Amino acid sequence: MNKTELFASAIVLMSEDINKTINFYKKQLGFKVIKHFEHGEKFAACYRENVEIVVVQTKKGEVISNMERHGAGYDAYLVPEDVNSFYNEIKEKEVKVIEKPVLKPYGSIEMKIEDIDGRIIGIGRVQEQDIFYNK
Repeated sequence: MNKTELFASAIVLMSEDINKTINFYKKQLGFKVIKHFEHGEKFAACYRENVEIVVVQTKKGEVISNMERHGAGYDAYLVPEDVNSFYNEIKEKEVKVIEKPVLKPYGSIEMKIEDIDGRIIGIGRVQEQDIFYNK
């Protein structure tokens, strides 16, 4: 049996206030937003280049970041063409930068931001392939 190639994935984020969340991704991070509020689950698809983030309105419970809930991890991870350029693009747009771009010991240049709902979003790209892939 042949395997079907997977060519993309989507990040799914829950939101207690979907309009607040999608406005952040649109205005601060430059995503195009398509609302789908008329269906059973109120959601919006946010697109920027090859990245899709689906934001779904919660019906119960509160949104808690992975860092707060588990003490580790990101809630999403974005891979731009150039991390420093992305940082320069957003640094004047009222985005809470947790960590500016830095080269990590494992060969990836990364930064961290916090979105409007308190989620930690990692932004990074492999810089030194020999280190990252243990070549």
